[in-house]
Amino acid sequence: DFSLHQSSNLTFIIGGAFGLSSEILQKAQIKIALGLMTFPHLMVRAILLEQLYRAESIIARHPYHKE
Repeated sequence: DFSLHQSSNLTFIIGGAFGLSSEILQKAQIKIALGLMTFPHLMVRAILLEQLYRAESIIARHPYHKE
């Protein structure tokens, strides 16, 4: 399982409407997708931050989402 705490360096690269170059994809250790839709970069930043916050909240057993 991947953990955000496994490394002191973590980089997120947000691709454009046509994705990322094969060079970047080959260098990536882990790849995630937000879905098949294309989102504006600012929206992707907000979605990514919210998902990271959600994951950390759940790991820390904070009542993030409704039971």
